[in-house]
Amino acid sequence: MASYAAYVKQDRQIDAIDRKIIAALQQDATLSHADLAERVGASSASCWRRIKALESAGIFAGTVRLVDPEKLGRGVNVLCNIRMRSHAQEARKAFEQFVDGRPEIVECFSMSGEWDYLLRVVVADVADYNRFLMMTLLGHPSVSGAASHFALSMTKFTTALPV
Repeated sequence: MASYAAYVKQDRQIDAIDRKIIAALQQDATLSHADLAERVGASSASCWRRIKALESAGIFAGTVRLVDPEKLGRGVNVLCNIRMRSHAQEARKAFEQFVDGRPEIVECFSMSGEWDYLLRVVVADVADYNRFLMMTLLGHPSVSGAASHFALSMTKFTTALPV
């Protein structure tokens, strides 16, 4: 019989215990295997094997610590729509590489519809964003235009996916 990791990787099927593990670790990735096992109703060894299988299947991509942007002086969220000059593969690739290298851009989505990309940019204040927009973003040769929307407050933020 194939290993559990191979089973999950091949079929990408997850059962109720896997779902409980995923939900628990999305809420607190620092749980010990013993604490996790108690929460999901499985043995510690079983939880460890399942976590490894979920990692191998690419369901668990990485472990991070969430940071309060306000406490780092990055409390302003700007949603920025981008229009490209060209939709050629080279232009898109160049823009996406540019985005990847900019730490203030924390999310980037290729979009359907009127705009080509949607960025979430975190900055210290409006002046900081203005500098980024005028001196960096609009200076990129692939960008023909941008529309910025400043978030007044954040009413919901989660990294947890429903399982």
